[in-house]
Amino acid sequence: MKELDWANLPFGYMKTDYNVRIYYRNEQWGELEVCSEETIPMHMAATCLHYGQEAFEGLKAFRGKDGKVRVFRLEENAARLQSTCRGILMPELSTERFKEAILKVVKLNERFIPPYESGASLYIRPLLIGTGAQVGVHPAQEYLFVVFVTPVGPYFKGGFSTNPYVIIREFDRAAPLGTGIYKVGGNYAASLRANKKAHDLGYACEFYLDAKEKKYMDECGAANFFGIKDNTYITPKSTSILPSITNKSLMQLAEDMGMKVERRPVPEEELLTFEEAGACGTAAVISPIERIDDVENGKSYVISKDGKPGPVCTKLYNKLRAIQYGDEPDTHGWVTIVE
Repeated sequence: MKELDWANLPFGYMKTDYNVRIYYRNEQWGELEVCSEETIPMHMAATCLHYGQEAFEGLKAFRGKDGKVRVFRLEENAARLQSTCRGILMPELSTERFKEAILKVVKLNERFIPPYESGASLYIRPLLIGTGAQVGVHPAQEYLFVVFVTPVGPYFKGGFSTNPYVIIREFDRAAPLGTGIYKVGGNYAASLRANKKAHDLGYACEFYLDAKEKKYMDECGAANFFGIKDNTYITPKSTSILPSITNKSLMQLAEDMGMKVERRPVPEEELLTFEEAGACGTAAVISPIERIDDVENGKSYVISKDGKPGPVCTKLYNKLRAIQYGDEPDTHGWVTIVE
């Protein structure tokens, strides 16, 4: 793949050689199938198209200095997908079958895994959809699990640098006790208008407040939020926030560094007290926050006074990346090596 400019890859879709598929029919999962076709033949009455029976995950594979390929925390992605399946009544795929599919598709597309220190990685997208025809509002009888991969560059063009964010009140991403804790497409469709508004205003992304009281910090676009103060890592807790695997990993690393960790409601006014803050997720790992503007109320919470990532965010980012690339020991058993 020498013709690819690895250092300047966008975060987008690129055709690779193969995807893998497993069909659910007659109340059981079938054998794994390898496919080179990019499209899915589907009945027009499929439940994924009408009733949102659709779930997806996102994870990455990294090529280390030693040439080995590592996939980060795939068991956690399997568990989160299983949780989503329970939430919207789809059959669960076992962790073993999930792992089999992930490792197979990475191995089949090994030539697309970016080289070490290119700043790029192989993005892995598992997708589970209801394919059975249904006109009444009921779960499907048939499903398709498909996994494709694509090499990607950094999610934000500036890479690991601070970004401005804006609080958007007129739209909610997800309701309390709704589907916010599940990784379903409807949550992302609900974010498109707010995200466009934030971009039109010149911000990197939008911030949502809790849908019930509009008082507490919820999610940051499609990412979890965290703040740092008094040697404490603080991240919101609510029934509408997707449990980020990156955030879970950062909480553990913060504890390893001797920091306290708090998961609790974070009122908007507490933004004034944070020494550092960031948005975190698979795509960006950490996007340090420069400031959060509340345009509606004429407030601006400046987090980074010098416009640069803070020392704790930087240390956490470097530590997590070092584990993903195999530059530091994987003491928590987070990495799976592709044989």
